[in-house]
Amino acid sequence: MKLHLSNIEGINTFSGYGVGYVVINQARYDRNLVVFPDRIIENWHIANTRQFVIDDFEEMLTYQPEIILLGTGRTLQFPDPILIRTMLNSGIGLEVMDTFSACRTYNILSTEGRRVAAALVV
Repeated sequence: MKLHLSNIEGINTFSGYGVGYVVINQARYDRNLVVFPDRIIENWHIANTRQFVIDDFEEMLTYQPEIILLGTGRTLQFPDPILIRTMLNSGIGLEVMDTFSACRTYNILSTEGRRVAAALVV
């Protein structure tokens, strides 16, 4: 599916997605990744997509996002409440949704100038 959003110069935006892939700035990615407005962490390594742990988020936390949109694939996989609480105690919001919803929400928040990260299971 294509997303119809004007590319804003210098900001990574999702321009499409499908089962097993996302398209960012017209480039296709078929592995788990983390997208910020100004950088992409390719090949995001997750120990277990059914049980997210804080170690899965360590690299992205160094970039100080204000909110992380956790796209868990085609279905919702809620992380342990301890992880959510840890993020909130650090001042970082963690929103869990399917990957396609995370792509759309990321586009909106990033164009508003928010420091958002989309952590995606593709």
